[in-house]
Amino acid sequence: MIVDFFQKELIHLKCFSLGSDLETRFYEELIVPFLRRMSNLEELFLNLFLNRNIRLYKSFIDGNSLKNDIINHMPKLNKFAVSIHSNFRYINDSSHLPSNDDIQHTFKGLEDYQIISHIDYLPNRKIGQCHIYSNPYTMNYLYRLTNSFPGGLFRFVRKVSLVDERPFEHEFFIRIAQAFPFLKILIINNQSAQNQKQWQQSNENRSSLPVVGYPHLTILNLYVAHDDYIEQFLVHTKACLSNYIRLYIKYYLLQSLTNNFTRDATRIDCANVQYIYNIAQFDVPRHFHTYFPHIEKL
Repeated sequence: MIVDFFQKELIHLKCFSLGSDLETRFYEELIVPFLRRMSNLEELFLNLFLNRNIRLYKSFIDGNSLKNDIINHMPKLNKFAVSIHSNFRYINDSSHLPSNDDIQHTFKGLEDYQIISHIDYLPNRKIGQCHIYSNPYTMNYLYRLTNSFPGGLFRFVRKVSLVDERPFEHEFFIRIAQAFPFLKILIINNQSAQNQKQWQQSNENRSSLPVVGYPHLTILNLYVAHDDYIEQFLVHTKACLSNYIRLYIKYYLLQSLTNNFTRDATRIDCANVQYIYNIAQFDVPRHFHTYFPHIEKL
């Protein structure tokens, strides 16, 4: 039954949605041929995360890819929403890869779909990534956002991951909170220390630094984040965590940042933590539960 579905022409299909938050390497080999069987499709929604081989493909998925691979094969298509994140790994020289302006030029003829793009190169990790997406954005997650994220308003997004080799400053987190007002899950992957941290600490008028609110956040993953970002979220003059959240963090960093669970500056936000990943394997001090009054019993 499943084999027949993937082999036969789907001429009666009018609407189709395909989404995955897992990487795939088989866009041209599997996904494109599958979509081309839907010649009478009227509505199409794609949300894909692609890992591409730079030896086989010289460009990211762009407007030309959408037209040549998909849209030109669907003459009845009148509604199209897309979010495609394509990655190149093992890049030693990014000079031959397209710029964001190059990608934008490929959207000529697709103006009705209002497609936005942004490109990033992470030289230490030898990764190039491009995200193209329809505006307004109707998907519920966005992955691997960097400092180049252009902002906007994404009311449907509930899960976001951040990654970069450049530091995330306080202003960036203000932009993230404004862009995703209903954010529930946030994952940070960045080992670069903040440049403006010392200035913020020495600034006498600290009230000029707005507190960033995350009213709907329930999961915060800081397991692969520099300790500056732990402080960014747990110091109450920088962030406000108003829900009981699940926190993913290295225990020794949490212990250090909170001065062995005695620091007043982190007490308010820590009181909103309900669960700390992997904490049960450590011998915590007696006053730990006073510092985390709502933590689940270990």
